[in-house]
Amino acid sequence: MLDILITIIVIAALVLAWIMLYDSNRFVVRTHTVTDRRIKKPCRAVLLTDLHNKQYGKKNERLLAAIRAAQPDFILAAGDLLTANTKESFEPALHLMRSLAGDYPVYYAYGNHEQRLAAARDVYGDMAERYEAGLGSAGIEPVVNGHCNLPEQGIVLYGVEIDMEYFKKLRPEAMNPGYLPGLLGQAPKDAYTVLLAHNPDYFPQYAAWGAALTLSGHVHGGVARVPFWGKGFIAPTWRIFPKYDGGVFREGDAVMVLSRGLGSHTIPVRLFNPGELWVIEFRPLTEP
Repeated sequence: MLDILITIIVIAALVLAWIMLYDSNRFVVRTHTVTDRRIKKPCRAVLLTDLHNKQYGKKNERLLAAIRAAQPDFILAAGDLLTANTKESFEPALHLMRSLAGDYPVYYAYGNHEQRLAAARDVYGDMAERYEAGLGSAGIEPVVNGHCNLPEQGIVLYGVEIDMEYFKKLRPEAMNPGYLPGLLGQAPKDAYTVLLAHNPDYFPQYAAWGAALTLSGHVHGGVARVPFWGKGFIAPTWRIFPKYDGGVFREGDAVMVLSRGLGSHTIPVRLFNPGELWVIEFRPLTEP
């Protein structure tokens, strides 16, 4: 009986190891469609988050092929395309951005890893400046607590960079109702407002501010997902079974698409949790 039990455990461990290896090196494409009267013209975006310097094939050829196959009108990046690590090169992130910027408009809001480069220059030296220079040479200006108008589509894109205190471990910091208006001003009411906000924990605050659609990442899908139940196991804040782990969430009429991201860092594996590339379809509301 003991031999049988040991055999079952070994087989289960090997199966899990194979799934982990498989899921850590693949991604799936998911689509979400938003429809609103303020959207004037159909358009399509691809959402990138949490690449963390991951490469799918040589120079990310598999990822680039999937993005091009989606035929987006523009690219939305919600942060952490690199990893804040002095021992890692951020060239994979820059190469991807350069490749995309040659074909599409790219709107890039930073995550906590990009923020960390500038916030801790004593640790990271001039990495922030070199990364921004690389983006600039590709024609990409990060959207940091600002916005870009897409009048033809009836869309306004905002990028928010919240303070690092809001990325604390275990328990989220309370966010004052006046905090987001202080950073971003007031959300317009006559355009469809899209907010690139890396940290999903504050989705209720983003919705209250006026974001019709929030695009987030950060949680990596919970690293491992529980089969059949589908919940993510752990967040970067070390919270178990986080409320916002991946997928589509709603607060009243507001929607958040939370990508499980494309890479990993501290816990460098994925289990029952492949990377995600989201395609966002924007559609005008057709009156009956």
